[in-house]
Amino acid sequence: MTASLTRTQSFAKLAEQPSFDMIVVGGGATGLGTALDAASRGLRVAVFESHDFASGTSSRATKLAHGGVRYLAQGHIPLVREALRERSRLLANAPHNAHPLPFVMPSFKWWERPFYGVGLKVYDALSGAHGLGATEFLSSVETQQALPGIRSDGLSGGVRYWDGQFNDARLAIDLARTAASFGTLVFNYCKVDRLIEEAGKVVGVHVVDQETGQGYDVHSRCVINATGVWVDALRGAGVDPSATKPHMVRPSRGVHLVVSRDFMPTDSAMLIPKTRDGRVLFIVPWLGHLILGTTDTPVDAASREPYADTADVDFILGEAAHYLKRAPTRADVLSIWSGLRPLVQDVSAGSTKAISREHTIEIAANGLLTVTGGKWTTYRAMSEDVMAHALAAKLLPVGTSPDCITYDLPILGADSPCNTPDMARAGDSDFVRFAVEHEFARTVSDVLARRSRVLFLHAKAAEKLVPAVSESLIKHGVMNPDAASLVHLARQYQSCP
Repeated sequence: MTASLTRTQSFAKLAEQPSFDMIVVGGGATGLGTALDAASRGLRVAVFESHDFASGTSSRATKLAHGGVRYLAQGHIPLVREALRERSRLLANAPHNAHPLPFVMPSFKWWERPFYGVGLKVYDALSGAHGLGATEFLSSVETQQALPGIRSDGLSGGVRYWDGQFNDARLAIDLARTAASFGTLVFNYCKVDRLIEEAGKVVGVHVVDQETGQGYDVHSRCVINATGVWVDALRGAGVDPSATKPHMVRPSRGVHLVVSRDFMPTDSAMLIPKTRDGRVLFIVPWLGHLILGTTDTPVDAASREPYADTADVDFILGEAAHYLKRAPTRADVLSIWSGLRPLVQDVSAGSTKAISREHTIEIAANGLLTVTGGKWTTYRAMSEDVMAHALAAKLLPVGTSPDCITYDLPILGADSPCNTPDMARAGDSDFVRFAVEHEFARTVSDVLARRSRVLFLHAKAAEKLVPAVSESLIKHGVMNPDAASLVHLARQYQSCP
């Protein structure tokens, strides 16, 4: 392994030798996971992210490493089995970041406890050796003990099962560090604005350093499009950008509210598998707070900073009021954030109805390999699948190892002072120095949204820390900390349109 390079050193190496075995476009879970897999096999790899690592979907998950209980109900057994295996790998490879988490499904109708309990026993069976704990049937009293703050009227009991929890943006930064330790050049704020093609085949990309405006032609026969909900833009960025291609992705919005842990002071999560409109509601403890959230609101277009609309917020608060003794109101909400999931459409049919929660890999006629879909929990398996496809298509150098070693590869990050829930510490100079020197932070938003998670936990607290973080960034060599952007985001995260 090699030590991480500074941004200046990385660009110097890029200018000196702008040719790689693999170029990865996109610095989210899948892109960084693919870069790590490739670099750990000995390949020379570069990663280009137009904004910050995990600044899109990969920082806005529900923070759960899970097999997908609801996918089990839909009959997606192979997907559930794979996710359960990958859940165990994440917990084993990044124990500083991920841990088991008990979930309780409360029952307010007589049939719910046996119905969900049987399903969760199947979930246990599918887990096999990767299980985290046995499913248990709980009485009404035991359910209230597990979920203090739950409404007791009509509560007949519950079912407790186990899944995992992790810190999504922190894991992405840890993956970037680990990939860099294997020699990968990782660049955030470096945008790929077009593909370079020769004789109809992709041979590289043109990138622009967003900080300086400097452009670079970077070459590789293997270019991985791992840009999540934005994959379709790069698919159309070749020699003939006017060529129309059916869109692969239909974004789906998840919305999350953060409130005080006082509303349900417990280390167990609550899962409501079916709300009034058929969605899932989570009430999850995270870093000393509670996340209230739901997923799967279809949207027509991807946005870098998707808003949670009034209807989303009112729905979540209204559903929470059905299950909590003391229901949070808008005045209790500390932060509101939204993320987009890349659900995969049936490209061949051009149908907007054929939506998959599994990942999809496409190798275009020009050789561009696009991967999208899936979920955080299965990022490692997705990366391994990308490598298998790239090898089969002969996009990688002859002699590339067919063997993946990430199954039990430790992920760096246990040494980071940024892996702390202490919000006030994010303003410390030493905290910011580590984020800049070891974790690629370039802006106030990087520090307060992703190196720490203050913005996601308490938007007003994040806004108060802006001056101290901005001053520290300048002290440690960042010329444009972009404090105004974080102030804008903090105010957005405090409300909705």
